[in-house]
Parts: sequence; structure tokens; C-alpha cells
Amino acid sequence: MAGPDYSFEDAARAAGAGIIAGVDEVGRGPLAGPVTAAAVVLDPARIPEGLNDSKKLSAARRRARYDAIAACAEVSIAHASVAEIDELNILRASHLAMQRAVDGLPRRPDMALIDGNMIPRGLTIPARAIIKGDALSVSISAASIMAKICRDCVMWDLAQHYPGYGWETNAGYPSKSHKEALRNLGVTPHHRRSFKPVHNILYQDK
Repeated sequence: MAGPDYSFEDAARAAGAGIIAGVDEVGRGPLAGPVTAAAVVLDPARIPEGLNDSKKLSAARRRARYDAIAACAEVSIAHASVAEIDELNILRASHLAMQRAVDGLPRRPDMALIDGNMIPRGLTIPARAIIKGDALSVSISAASIMAKICRDCVMWDLAQHYPGYGWETNAGYPSKSHKEALRNLGVTPHHRRSFKPVHNILYQDK
């Protein structure tokens, strides 16, 4: 199966967009940690090789692509906090992170290509939602790689302060060992209290 290409970007250019940002988020499913989004504007003359959905790349390949993207693209990373996830819900929080990532770019894009089936309602620029966009558009693929690596780094740092949950390997996702640690060690300030496994433990404690 062919990997992502520049056809969505070409279509946006043909419609008059000069600066096109690919936008993706990572971290909707974890029980702990922020949701992280990236917005990436690629130089069409210097697109790194081997871009793909970050989930389809090995850790080593992801890291190499991360360095290549950072060297030649405009990149903005943004987060929505655990408090914002619990207050807004995970979908709204992930859209807030995407909006912040776009707003943080050095130049305002003319068009945003968004991974998924919804356009964040806070965006103030034209946008197109692309289902499975991280496997179809190189700009969204690049954003998925940048967001994944950055969020993994956040979780690795948190793991140093909260050992025992395995965040350095599970990145806060509900792995069996993470759920066991949650039961044995309790809930940290970085756990999402609105998520059922965490909520249930808090409720049992009461």
C-alpha cells in the first residue's frame, strides 16, 4: 500500500493556499498525561523521505523522521492539560491542543489539513478534515510524528517523578501494568479523573 503523498497539499495550493499546515494530535486514549498536538508546514522542495502515520513507524524510524522534519519544516507543538481534558472532555481538549498548535506557528497558514473527521471549532483559518489523514497526507504524517515524540518525552519526564506506573514505556495508555499500578499505588495528579478506570478507583476509595 502506498504511503502518504502531497496530493491534498497540491489541491490546496491549486485553490490558492500558499502556506499549508498539517495538524494531528496524540494521546486521546491514555489514562494519564496531556493530549498533544502538532502543526507542521513542510517545504514542498524539501519533504523528508519515509513520512508515514507515526503508529506505522518503529521508534528508531520515528526519531530519525522527527529530526529530519525539525531540520526543514515549521513546527508548533501544543498541549491541553489533564485539567482541561477533565473539564471539557477529551474531544474538545484535543481540538483545543490542535488550535493552539496552529496558532503557535511562526506564520499563519492559509489552510489547515486536520487528521480526523472534525474541524476544531476554534480554528480561525480555512481547514479540511481528512479521515486517516496521517496515512494520506505527508503534512499530517509529519505532524503525527512530531506530536507522538513530544508527548512520549513528556510522559518519560513524568515517569521520573511518578515511578511504578510504567509511563516511560506505556505513555499513560491503559496497559495491564498501568491499570495494576493505578489500583496498587493510587491516582496521581496527572491521571484523568473523568476517564472511567481512574474515576472508578477514586469512587471505590470513597
